[in-house]
Amino acid sequence: MTDDRKTLRRELRARRRNLGAPARIAGAEAIAARLLALPFAPSEGYVAGYWAMDGEIALHAWQLRLPKDCIYCLPVLHEDQRLRFAPWRPGDALIPNKFGIPEPALAETSLLEPEQLSLIVLPLVGFDSRGHRLGMGGGWYDRSFAFRQQRAAPPWLVGAGFETQRVDRLDAADWDVALDAVCTEADTLDCRSAVFA
Repeated sequence: MTDDRKTLRRELRARRRNLGAPARIAGAEAIAARLLALPFAPSEGYVAGYWAMDGEIALHAWQLRLPKDCIYCLPVLHEDQRLRFAPWRPGDALIPNKFGIPEPALAETSLLEPEQLSLIVLPLVGFDSRGHRLGMGGGWYDRSFAFRQQRAAPPWLVGAGFETQRVDRLDAADWDVALDAVCTEADTLDCRSAVFA
């Protein structure tokens, strides 16, 4: 399964990177509309996105259209191998983490725990119609949201990607955390009733 996942990850990342600028721009606009239309989209509180890298779909259009009482956050790597989240607005200072991904330059005391957020939009390498997610393989999101295996939302967990990243089936590992929905440029999958098997 590990070798299969590595091969699939490599193939899907290449598909994602090969999309042209017009598809990326249109995709970001469509994703913003789909995220704002989710039945559980919050009107207030902390929401998180990610800094798009390696061909991931960008979330800037969504961030700029959030309700005024929503505070946008970016993930920050923590030494305990779990993510924390930091409020961020365009223009605020960023520093690269150990993977070269920009993170808000805030003191640890200003960071939020995953449980404090209302909704998190997660990047993904691949997904299936049941909402199973294939990430980059580091396990950061699964460790950070492991508590969602025993309790209901919030925070709501939503994957964001392009249709070209959809696959027929992904087998879930014991540590995989279920997504509540997946949004692409063409579809919104409500996964709340999906059984992870």
